[in-house]
Amino acid sequence: MMGDDAGEINGTSWLGKLTANQGKAWLAGTALLATGLVAGGYLMGDGLVRMKQSDRAVTVRGLAERDVTADLATWTIAYSAKAGDLQSAQSKVDGDTKAIRGFFNSLGFDADALQPTGANVSQYNENGIPTYTVKQRLSLRTTDIKKAEAAVKRQFDLVKSGVELEEGSGMSYTFTKLNAIKPEMIAQATKDARKSAEQFAKDSGTGVGSIKSATQGYFEVTARDGDSAGGWGVSDSPYKKVRVVTTVEYYLD
Repeated sequence: MMGDDAGEINGTSWLGKLTANQGKAWLAGTALLATGLVAGGYLMGDGLVRMKQSDRAVTVRGLAERDVTADLATWTIAYSAKAGDLQSAQSKVDGDTKAIRGFFNSLGFDADALQPTGANVSQYNENGIPTYTVKQRLSLRTTDIKKAEAAVKRQFDLVKSGVELEEGSGMSYTFTKLNAIKPEMIAQATKDARKSAEQFAKDSGTGVGSIKSATQGYFEVTARDGDSAGGWGVSDSPYKKVRVVTTVEYYLD
């Protein structure tokens, strides 16, 4: 009896120890799990904070403008003559061509600066009477802007000499060196954008970080004083304004 009781007591003691050890292990596991959840929650929370900070950004625009002078002038001179027979109309146009070439020669242009670019002959009858119209175009192309301006100022001398200039016979000026100034203007526009971002950050009590994204706008070349190409008697301006706007998004510290 005593042996059995001792075994039962010993068995109970062994089972108690096992249960106690399992309880300790469960408590330890629970503690580790809780610690992991806390640590994971902290890291997740810290990551969300970092993510939130990385989303802090400001989008601004920067402007760059530059006044330039055109380096190419082109002038398409359209003129015509009407007559009851083709020979007379053609003769009048030939005389006008000679007058136009003499006009530009007197201004110092080389003969090859003026080139023919087209001709047209049409005929119609009115009350059985035929009328012939001969149209011709000459094109002036020069990089001498001063001479081109002088020609425009004296274009009415051609009209006075009997040359019938048609609508659209105006001078056109072009700035062809845009690619040479693009890099500097983009840098200037970006610098202007950062100034705006820094002012925004200052007002918000923060700082400006690196560029998050940037978009370059189109380069626009317009007449400096708002002039535009027109019809007969109206000329484009050789004085241009180049403009570009960039959109830049900066991170905020």
